[in-house]
Amino acid sequence: MCKLESIAHIREDDKQIQTVEDHLLEVKELAESYGEKIGIRHIAGLAGMLHDLGKYTLEFKSYLLEAVNNPDQPPKKGSVDHSTAGGKLLYELLHTQETLRENMYKVFLSEVVGNAIISHHSYLHDFLDPELNSKYLNRVADKELSEFNLTKQCFFNRVISEKEFSLYVDQAAEELEEYLSRHPQDKWWEQLMFLTKYIFSSLIDADRTNTRLFEENNKFKETLDVNQLFQQYYQRLMKKIEFFKNQQNVNEKINVLRSQMSDRCDKFAERPSGIYTLSIPTGGGKTLASLRYALKHAKSYNKKHIIYVVPYTTIIEQNAEEVRTILEDDVNILEHHSNVIEDRKNDDESQDGMITTQQKLKLAKDNWDSPIVFTTLVQFLNVFYANGSRNIRRLHNLSESIIIFDEVQKVPVSCISLFNQAVNFLKNNSNSSILLCTATQPALDFVEHKLDITSDAEIIEDLDSVIQDFKRVEIVDNASYTSFTNDKIIDFLKKKALEVQSMLVVLNTKSVVKNLYNLLKETEWDIPIYHLSTSMCAAHRNIILKEIRDYLNKGKPIICVSTQLIEAGVDVSFDCVIRSLAGLDSIAQAAGRCNRHGEHSIQNVYVIDHEEENLSRLKEIKVGKQIAKQILVDIRGDHNAHGGDILSKQAMDRYFKEYYQILKSDLNYFIPKLDIEMTELLTSPRHLNNYHNAFQKKYNKSIELLITNSYRTAAENFRVIAQNTMPVIVPYGEGKEIIAELNSYRTIEDLSKLLKKAQQYTINLYDFEKDHLIKNDGIVSYLDGNVYALKDGGYNKEYGLVMENDNDLDSLVF
Repeated sequence: MCKLESIAHIREDDKQIQTVEDHLLEVKELAESYGEKIGIRHIAGLAGMLHDLGKYTLEFKSYLLEAVNNPDQPPKKGSVDHSTAGGKLLYELLHTQETLRENMYKVFLSEVVGNAIISHHSYLHDFLDPELNSKYLNRVADKELSEFNLTKQCFFNRVISEKEFSLYVDQAAEELEEYLSRHPQDKWWEQLMFLTKYIFSSLIDADRTNTRLFEENNKFKETLDVNQLFQQYYQRLMKKIEFFKNQQNVNEKINVLRSQMSDRCDKFAERPSGIYTLSIPTGGGKTLASLRYALKHAKSYNKKHIIYVVPYTTIIEQNAEEVRTILEDDVNILEHHSNVIEDRKNDDESQDGMITTQQKLKLAKDNWDSPIVFTTLVQFLNVFYANGSRNIRRLHNLSESIIIFDEVQKVPVSCISLFNQAVNFLKNNSNSSILLCTATQPALDFVEHKLDITSDAEIIEDLDSVIQDFKRVEIVDNASYTSFTNDKIIDFLKKKALEVQSMLVVLNTKSVVKNLYNLLKETEWDIPIYHLSTSMCAAHRNIILKEIRDYLNKGKPIICVSTQLIEAGVDVSFDCVIRSLAGLDSIAQAAGRCNRHGEHSIQNVYVIDHEEENLSRLKEIKVGKQIAKQILVDIRGDHNAHGGDILSKQAMDRYFKEYYQILKSDLNYFIPKLDIEMTELLTSPRHLNNYHNAFQKKYNKSIELLITNSYRTAAENFRVIAQNTMPVIVPYGEGKEIIAELNSYRTIEDLSKLLKKAQQYTINLYDFEKDHLIKNDGIVSYLDGNVYALKDGGYNKEYGLVMENDNDLDSLVF
C-alpha cells in the first residue's frame, strides 16, 4: 500500500498541490486525445500516464518542498531524476527476450514510448550515438533508482492496477502493429522515427497544457467548434467571391482566369486528402484560391487546422491580413513569424513542479492550436527536426490538417529529403491534405527520397495554355552575353526612367544591394529610393512596403532595391524589373513583381549577370545561376529551344531536374563533421546502420535494441539555414515598448501575448554578429537569459541592423 503524500506541482499564488496521480491521469487523457487523431490513442496515453512516474518518491517530494519554501537558496540542480522511472518501468516489463519472441511490437513500444518519457525535459535521446554509446539504455537499463519499488507500488495503487495496465499495454501494442503494417518493413525505422516524434509532441503538449491549466486554476481546456467555424468562413469567402464577380473589371482577361482557377480549386476540394499541386502563375490569386480549396476540403473531411507555410517572414502578415479581412476574424488566425525565445538545449527537469521564469516561458501557449496558422518553412522543418522541445510540441497539431506550402520551390536543397519524408508522413499517417502552391513546381518526385504525390495531382487543367494566357511580361536576356556592375545598373535605370515610372532591382546579396542603394542616393535623382533587406524586422519591412505600394498605386515614380525577400508573394507591381541572374524559379518570382495585375501591355523584365556579387558561400544560387544561364544561351541560339521561353514548363522541368542532379549529394542533409547524412541518422534500419555495424565490430555482439537511430545527434546538427542564428528583439517602433515590458512580473497568459507580439520586432543574428554585438555591449538579455534584445544604436530606420561588416548570407529570408 502506498502511503506517500504525492506532489506533482505547487501553484505559485495559493500554494495548492496537484497530486501526481491527478497530473498523470489528466495528462494521459489529453495525450490520448492527441494520439487518437492518427489511431495511436493508447500509445500516446501510455506516455502520458508514465511520464512523471518518478515523482512518487520521498526524494522528489522533499526536493520540491525545499525549492518552493526556499526560493532564494534552491536545492542543487539535477539532484532528483523523476523522468527515468516511466521509461525504466516499460523497459523492465516489456524489453525482454521472452517478449521479443512472443510480441516484438511490445519491445518496439517500450523503446518508442520510453524514449519520449525519459526525454520530456530535454529532447529525444540517441538509441546509439557516434561514440557507440546508448544514452537511452544508460537511463532505462543501467541507472539505479533507489525508491523505484515505492514508485511502482504507488503507481499501480493510485493510477492504474497491474491488470488494467497490462490490458492497456496490449491495446497500445496492437495500435503499433497496425501502424507499422501500413508500410513495407524496410520503411519501419522511418515510420518509427516519426511515431516517436509524434508521441513526444503529444506528451510535451499534454504535460505543459495540463500544468498551465493547473497553474492558472483553470480545470478545462478551451474547446472550439472548428467544423462550424470553417463552415462560417467558407460562407464569408463565397460572399466575397460573389462581390468580386459583380465588379466592373470582372470580364478583364486576368480576372476571368483567376475566377476559373478559383472555381477549379472548389471542385477539386471534393477529392480525398492527398498531396496535390496548384501551379497558378504568379499573380493568379493563389492565396484566395488555395483558401477556397482548404475551407471546402476542411468542412467536407472534418479537418481541424489550415496551415499556410510560406518561405519568407515578409509575406506572413500580408497574407494573414488578407485572409483575416475576408473571414472577418481577428481571433482565430495565428501568425507565427519566428521564435522569440532561444530554445535552450539544457535539461530543465530540476525546475519542474515549481513556477520559475523559464517554466512560465515553457508553458506559454505556443503549440499552433489555432484553426488557421500562418508560419514559415523554417518553422515547419524545425517542428520535425530541430533540437529542443518548443518546436516539436507543435507536431501533433499538423495532423487532421490542410497544409498549404506557398512557393514550395524554396525548400533548401539540403532539406529536400527531410521535407519529403515529413510531408509523406503527414499524408500517409496523419490524415492531412497537402497543397503545393507555386508557379514553378520543383521536381520533388524526381529525387531519391521521393514525395508521394497523388496521381493526377495538378489542380490546374491545360497548364501550358494557362501560363500563356497569364503572360504579362517579356524576359529580356541581358545576361548570356554581357555583365553588369552597380554603376552600369544606374546608367540603365536612368535610361529606363524616361520610359517607365516604377523600377525594381533584385540582387542576390545584401552587400551589393546596400552598395547600389547608397550609390543611388548619392546621384541626382528626383525619385524616392527604397531599400529592403532581411536585416530589418517584419514590422519595419511592412511599413516600407506600405509606402512603396502607396507610390505604385498612385502611379508615381519610385525605385526599390531589394534582396530576393520581395519576390515570393509580396503583392507589389512595378513597371520594370531588373533581376540579377539566379535560378529560373527566382527569375519567375521577380517577373511576378512586374505588371502583376496586367494593368499595362506586356512589360519587360531584364535579367542581368552581376559581376560584383560574391556567391562563393551561396552554393544553391550559384548552381541555379549556371543552369539558368545555359538555358538562356540555348534559347539565344535556337528560339524554339525549351519551348522558346525561359519560363515555360519545359524549361522549368529541365531546370529542376538538372539542379537536383548537380546537388544530389546535398539532398539528404550531409553533416561534414560526422561524415554522415541526416537521413541515415534518423531512418536507417538496424542492419544497415553504420553505428550499429561499428558497435558489432568493436564489441563482437549486437546491441540489445531494435531501434538504433540517433535522434538527438541529428537534431543537434540540424539548421535550415546553414549558419547558427539567435533571435533578438529590436528597438524599432513598438519593439521598444515590448523590450521595456520584458522584465515586469507577468502571468503565463501575459507572456504568451507579449511573445506573440514580439515576433514582428525580431530578427536573427549570426554567431559572428552576436559575438560582435556582445563585445560592444550592444545586446541585453531578459527573462533569466531566455530572451535577447538589441540596445538603442544597434538598429536604424534605413538599414535595420547596423553592423560594421555586412554578411552576404540572408539570415532572415525564411
